[in-house]
Amino acid sequence: QVQLVESGGGLVQPGGSLRLSCTASGSISSLNTMGWYRQGPGLERELVATITTDGRTNYADSVKGRFTISRDNVKNTVYLQMIGLKPEDTALYYCYLENQRYDYSLYDIWGQGTQVTVSS
Repeated sequence: QVQLVESGGGLVQPGGSLRLSCTASGSISSLNTMGWYRQGPGLERELVATITTDGRTNYADSVKGRFTISRDNVKNTVYLQMIGLKPEDTALYYCYLENQRYDYSLYDIWGQGTQVTVSS
């Protein structure tokens, strides 16, 4: 079984910073993609950022220049450093892992979510 455990959410004022962490445990493939999605109130879940095992990144346009995704492959942990937070960044942030089975088929694992609230 693969599990994702997130931490680091909270309440922050506009312009503030937060760092999210997510650690994967279990049978993790050596090649995988980890990342973050978010779902704001009344909105659909959307991509925030992803990073592959070899460090290739992908960001939503709305967070480019403000959020930075990184990972520690030894610890199977992905981080999301968020600066310049805006009220519209308020959402439940979900950690994501695209894992690979022995037959090379891919499947998704989701964390339980961590709340980020940006408000004065």
